[in-house]
Amino acid sequence: MDISAGIQASLAGRYAAALFELASENGTVSAVEKDLETLRAALAESADLRAVIGNPQISRGAQGQAITGVAQHLGLSDLTTRFLGVLAENRRLAKLSDMIAAFKAIAAAQRGEVGAKVTSAHPLSDEQLARLKERLTAREGRTVMLTADVDPELLGGLVVTIGSQRIDASIRTRLNSLSQAMKA
Repeated sequence: MDISAGIQASLAGRYAAALFELASENGTVSAVEKDLETLRAALAESADLRAVIGNPQISRGAQGQAITGVAQHLGLSDLTTRFLGVLAENRRLAKLSDMIAAFKAIAAAQRGEVGAKVTSAHPLSDEQLARLKERLTAREGRTVMLTADVDPELLGGLVVTIGSQRIDASIRTRLNSLSQAMKA
Protein backbone atom coordinates (compact mmCIF):
# COMPACT_ATOMS: atom_id res chain seq x y z
CA MET A 1 0.00 0.00 0.00
CA ASP A 2 1.40 3.36 -1.03
CA ILE A 3 0.55 6.09 1.44
CA SER A 4 1.81 9.63 1.02
CA ALA A 5 4.88 10.35 3.12
CA GLY A 6 3.33 13.68 4.11
CA ILE A 7 0.35 11.93 5.66
CA GLN A 8 2.48 9.34 7.43
CA ALA A 9 4.79 12.00 8.86
CA SER A 10 2.07 13.42 11.09
CA LEU A 11 0.79 11.82 14.28
CA ALA A 12 -2.75 11.82 12.91
CA GLY A 13 -1.49 10.28 9.67
CA ARG A 14 0.25 7.41 11.45
CA TYR A 15 -2.90 6.54 13.38
CA ALA A 16 -5.05 6.90 10.25
CA ALA A 17 -2.66 4.70 8.26
CA ALA A 18 -2.77 2.02 10.97
CA LEU A 19 -6.57 2.11 11.00
CA PHE A 20 -6.65 1.95 7.20
CA GLU A 21 -4.38 -1.11 7.17
CA LEU A 22 -6.57 -2.89 9.72
CA ALA A 23 -9.71 -1.98 7.80
CA SER A 24 -8.11 -3.20 4.55
CA GLU A 25 -7.18 -6.52 6.15
CA ASN A 26 -10.75 -6.92 7.41
CA GLY A 27 -12.33 -5.70 4.17
CA THR A 28 -14.16 -2.94 6.03
CA VAL A 29 -12.63 0.23 4.59
CA SER A 30 -16.01 1.53 3.39
CA ALA A 31 -17.69 0.79 6.73
CA VAL A 32 -14.91 2.50 8.70
CA GLU A 33 -14.98 5.48 6.33
CA LYS A 34 -18.75 5.75 6.88
CA ASP A 35 -18.23 5.48 10.66
CA LEU A 36 -15.64 8.24 10.61
CA GLU A 37 -17.93 10.49 8.57
CA THR A 38 -20.71 9.89 11.12
CA LEU A 39 -18.26 10.70 13.90
CA ARG A 40 -17.07 13.84 12.10
CA ALA A 41 -20.67 15.03 11.83
CA ALA A 42 -21.25 14.32 15.53
CA LEU A 43 -18.14 16.30 16.43
CA ALA A 44 -19.30 19.21 14.28
CA GLU A 45 -22.73 19.17 15.96
CA SER A 46 -21.80 18.65 19.60
CA ALA A 47 -19.74 21.16 21.55
CA ASP A 48 -19.99 18.82 24.55
CA LEU A 49 -18.39 15.96 22.62
CA ARG A 50 -15.59 18.24 21.43
CA ALA A 51 -15.08 19.40 25.02
CA VAL A 52 -14.85 15.83 26.35
CA ILE A 53 -12.29 14.64 23.78
CA GLY A 54 -10.23 17.83 23.98
CA ASN A 55 -10.08 18.27 27.75
CA PRO A 56 -6.79 16.97 29.22
CA GLN A 57 -8.25 17.14 32.74
CA ILE A 58 -10.65 14.29 32.00
CA SER A 59 -9.03 10.94 32.81
CA ARG A 60 -8.21 8.37 30.16
CA GLY A 61 -10.80 6.02 31.61
CA ALA A 62 -13.54 8.64 31.61
CA GLN A 63 -12.71 9.67 28.04
CA GLY A 64 -12.70 6.01 27.02
CA GLN A 65 -16.10 5.39 28.58
CA ALA A 66 -17.53 8.54 27.02
CA ILE A 67 -16.24 7.80 23.52
CA THR A 68 -17.35 4.15 23.75
CA GLY A 69 -20.83 5.34 24.72
CA VAL A 70 -20.85 7.75 21.78
CA ALA A 71 -19.68 4.96 19.44
CA GLN A 72 -22.46 2.65 20.63
CA HIS A 73 -25.04 5.43 20.32
CA LEU A 74 -23.91 6.20 16.77
CA GLY A 75 -23.84 2.50 15.85
CA LEU A 76 -20.16 2.49 14.86
CA SER A 77 -18.45 -0.75 13.86
CA ASP A 78 -16.38 -2.80 16.28
CA LEU A 79 -13.09 -1.83 14.61
CA THR A 80 -13.89 1.89 14.79
CA THR A 81 -14.99 1.57 18.43
CA ARG A 82 -11.78 -0.27 19.37
CA PHE A 83 -9.75 2.37 17.50
CA LEU A 84 -11.45 5.11 19.53
CA GLY A 85 -10.64 3.18 22.70
CA VAL A 86 -6.95 3.08 21.74
CA LEU A 87 -7.03 6.82 21.09
CA ALA A 88 -8.54 7.42 24.53
CA GLU A 89 -5.97 5.15 26.19
CA ASN A 90 -3.10 6.95 24.42
CA ARG A 91 -4.56 10.44 25.06
CA ARG A 92 -4.93 11.10 21.32
CA LEU A 93 -8.66 11.85 21.07
CA ALA A 94 -7.92 15.55 20.68
CA LYS A 95 -6.41 14.75 17.26
CA LEU A 96 -9.48 12.80 16.09
CA SER A 97 -10.58 15.36 13.48
CA ASP A 98 -7.11 15.32 11.91
CA MET A 99 -7.15 11.50 11.90
CA ILE A 100 -10.53 11.45 10.16
CA ALA A 101 -9.23 13.81 7.45
CA ALA A 102 -6.06 11.73 7.03
CA PHE A 103 -8.07 8.49 6.76
CA LYS A 104 -10.29 10.04 4.11
CA ALA A 105 -7.21 11.15 2.15
CA ILE A 106 -5.65 7.68 2.35
CA ALA A 107 -8.87 5.96 1.29
CA ALA A 108 -9.36 8.41 -1.60
CA ALA A 109 -5.77 7.87 -2.78
CA GLN A 110 -6.29 4.10 -2.74
CA ARG A 111 -9.38 4.52 -4.91
CA GLY A 112 -7.45 6.75 -7.32
CA GLU A 113 -9.36 9.86 -6.30
CA VAL A 114 -8.12 13.33 -5.55
CA GLY A 115 -10.02 15.93 -3.56
CA ALA A 116 -10.63 19.40 -4.92
CA LYS A 117 -12.33 22.43 -3.43
CA VAL A 118 -14.02 24.94 -5.68
CA THR A 119 -14.97 28.33 -4.28
CA SER A 120 -17.23 30.61 -6.28
CA ALA A 121 -18.93 33.95 -5.71
CA HIS A 122 -22.35 32.37 -6.30
CA PRO A 123 -23.57 28.79 -5.88
CA LEU A 124 -22.77 26.62 -8.90
CA SER A 125 -25.48 24.52 -10.54
CA ASP A 126 -25.22 20.74 -10.63
CA GLU A 127 -24.49 20.95 -14.35
CA GLN A 128 -21.65 23.44 -13.81
CA LEU A 129 -20.17 21.27 -11.04
CA ALA A 130 -20.40 18.18 -13.26
CA ARG A 131 -18.62 19.94 -16.16
CA LEU A 132 -15.93 21.27 -13.82
CA LYS A 133 -15.45 17.82 -12.30
CA GLU A 134 -15.15 16.31 -15.79
CA ARG A 135 -12.51 18.84 -16.86
CA LEU A 136 -10.50 18.52 -13.65
CA THR A 137 -10.63 14.72 -13.87
CA ALA A 138 -9.25 14.91 -17.43
CA ARG A 139 -6.54 17.34 -16.30
CA GLU A 140 -5.48 15.32 -13.25
CA GLY A 141 -5.76 11.87 -14.79
CA ARG A 142 -7.73 10.53 -11.83
CA THR A 143 -11.21 10.97 -10.43
CA VAL A 144 -11.71 14.35 -8.79
CA MET A 145 -14.07 14.60 -5.82
CA LEU A 146 -15.36 18.18 -5.68
CA THR A 147 -16.38 20.13 -2.62
CA ALA A 148 -18.16 23.37 -3.41
CA ASP A 149 -18.06 26.52 -1.30
CA VAL A 150 -19.38 30.06 -1.77
CA ASP A 151 -17.45 33.26 -0.99
CA PRO A 152 -19.23 36.43 -2.16
CA GLU A 153 -15.99 38.41 -1.72
CA LEU A 154 -14.64 36.76 -4.89
CA LEU A 155 -17.08 38.97 -6.86
CA GLY A 156 -17.09 36.39 -9.69
CA GLY A 157 -15.06 33.56 -11.17
CA LEU A 158 -13.64 30.55 -9.36
CA VAL A 159 -10.83 29.47 -7.10
CA VAL A 160 -10.03 25.75 -7.39
CA THR A 161 -7.68 24.03 -4.95
CA ILE A 162 -6.39 20.54 -5.75
CA GLY A 163 -3.94 19.33 -3.18
CA SER A 164 -1.31 22.05 -2.96
CA GLN A 165 -2.20 23.54 -6.36
CA ARG A 166 -4.41 26.61 -6.51
CA ILE A 167 -6.06 27.88 -9.67
CA ASP A 168 -7.35 31.39 -9.01
CA ALA A 169 -9.60 32.77 -11.73
CA SER A 170 -11.58 35.12 -9.49
CA ILE A 171 -12.47 38.67 -10.37
CA ARG A 172 -11.15 39.82 -6.98
CA THR A 173 -7.66 38.55 -7.85
CA ARG A 174 -7.80 40.08 -11.32
CA LEU A 175 -8.80 43.46 -9.87
CA ASN A 176 -6.03 43.27 -7.27
CA SER A 177 -3.48 42.43 -10.00
CA LEU A 178 -4.72 45.32 -12.13
CA SER A 179 -4.50 47.66 -9.14
CA GLN A 180 -0.91 46.56 -8.43
CA ALA A 181 0.04 47.01 -12.09
CA MET A 182 -1.38 50.53 -12.15
CA LYS A 183 0.65 51.48 -9.01
CA ALA A 184 3.92 50.36 -10.56
